[in-house]
Parts: sequence; structure tokens; C-alpha cells
Amino acid sequence: MPLDQFDREIDYLRISVMDRCNLRCTYCMPLEGLRFLPPDELLTAEEISKIASAAIDVGFRKFRITGGEPTLRRDLVEIIAGIRSVAPDADLSMTTNGVLLPRLAADLASVGLDRVNIHLDSLDEKRVRQVMRRGELERFKAGIVAAEDAGLTPIKINTVVVAGVNDEDVVELARCTLDRPWHVRFIELMPMGEGESLDVASDALVESSDVKEMIEMALGPLEEVARTHLADECLNYRLADGRGIVGFISPVSNPFCASCNRMRLSADGRLLLCLLRDEEKDLRQILRRGGDLQELRSALLAAVEAKPVGHQLAMGLGPRRRMHQVGG
Repeated sequence: MPLDQFDREIDYLRISVMDRCNLRCTYCMPLEGLRFLPPDELLTAEEISKIASAAIDVGFRKFRITGGEPTLRRDLVEIIAGIRSVAPDADLSMTTNGVLLPRLAADLASVGLDRVNIHLDSLDEKRVRQVMRRGELERFKAGIVAAEDAGLTPIKINTVVVAGVNDEDVVELARCTLDRPWHVRFIELMPMGEGESLDVASDALVESSDVKEMIEMALGPLEEVARTHLADECLNYRLADGRGIVGFISPVSNPFCASCNRMRLSADGRLLLCLLRDEEKDLRQILRRGGDLQELRSALLAAVEAKPVGHQLAMGLGPRRRMHQVGG
């Protein structure tokens, strides 16, 4: 697998297939004023497969499909099938809000998707409508059931914790791991998007240590679970007698840049070297001017070599793109 200039093994590519979303989470997307990519600027299923093939050739072994909301792509099953055809042994997963999984989960599993992460910020019906907007709790639950029925497990629930918004909901989410084999992961709010104030984002930040303390005060001590991979950004714990996992992803208070093994491909074919920085390489232009797999391989290796050591949040610098534009 390729090594970057800091001797990190880079083997994980997150592929955004869509910048649109059927929700408007308050911390991610405003209700108005958004501009989305026209269809002809999105990578096609065939182009995504070619990039995945080149990535496999140079040593990538893990792929995650993201959005916006990836299930809005009408050719999503074709995309998954295409990646699996060129990467039969790769770890292939997807992050989704789950709303459309009841009609898609079985087909996605049948063409080779391994599992899903489902974004859910609360188990309170009123709060779901307030925070995630355009979403209903029962639709999220139906998506989880559909994923479980299709074997897209273990189910991982991603929750972005925002001060004064859903921080009081973390205990009930963590409680789910007592009798369900879910991985419930609490994610620190990251400042994303051009023009956003880092000070405002800091005001809304709830550090993982505070979330952990709230859970332990209500449910008892959390026992740390050993990482399965050094590059896993999630610190995992288990409640006493719990079936599932309580995890914490802390890009602000405890950055994991030193062990980062991932790169991101935007829906318009830009290879982002770091989620929280703006450096990128254009792979779409290579494809659309007739470049071959060897040129893609060389571009991927050059991007790995140029990957920065860390983000710049501590210096008051955040990325220009919003989260729905880079895929998280």
C-alpha cells in the first residue's frame, strides 16, 4: 500500500457520489441558498469504477461511499457493483441517513456492499424534526431495520453532538448499545464551509470527553475496547453487559492526523488530501481528456505523496467546502 511522506499507510478512499441531500441538518446545510453540481459534472458510475480500479492497483483496500446523501443517486446499485467488480476483496461500506434504505438495502447487499453507517442525531421525534429537518424518526428506524435485514452489519449510528441542540440526547443513544449490537459513535462538530465563523463553531462544540462523562454519569463506566486498526479514528468503549459499542470521534479536541490513512474523492472528481484542508487534485479532468489507468495511478500516488500532516483548525483555518460537498 502507498506510503505518504510521513510514512503513513494510505489505503482508504472515501468516494462521494452526490452533493445533494434529502435532509437539511441545521449544522450542515441551510434551507436556502445552496448550489449543487449539475448532473454532467458528477462522476459517472464508469468513471468511479476506473478510479477505484486504479486505487486498488496502487494499494488501497478500503472504500466508503458517501454524499451528500448517496442513496439519491439513481445508479447507486450500479456504482456499488462497479466498485466490487474491480475490488472483489476490498472493504466496501456506505454512509447514509438511511431514509431510502427500505427500498435499496437488499439490492445494495446483493451487489457487494458490506455494511452501512447511518446518520441519526436523536431518538426524540421532536428533536429529529428540529435538527435534521425533513426527517421523521420512524423513517430512520425503518432504514436501520432494512439494513439489518439485508445483512449490512454491524450497524453504525453516527451522531454529531451540538451544544444546546442535541447534547441532552446522547445518553439515550448510548443506552441503545445495551441491548442492540449497534456501534453508536458521537462525533465532534467540525467547522466546515466558506464564510463560517470558527468562533461560532467553537461555541457549539461539545468535546468527546464531556459526552463520555455525561454517559458514564447516567449509565455507568465505559470500558475501553482495543482498536482493530491503528488508523481507526473512533475510540471505542462498551457499557457493562452491553452488546454494542459506544464510540467517540474527536477531530477537534483530539486530532488523529498522525495515523490518518484516508483520502476523499468529491462527487465532481476532486481528490481531497485532507477533510479539513482545501488542497485537491483533479481526477475528473484526467478521465475526460482520455487519460488511462496508468495516469490515474500516477495521480493517486502523487496525491498520497502530497498529503499534509494535519488540519489547520488550531490556526483558525477551516476548509472552503461544506461537509455535504466532500462526503465527510
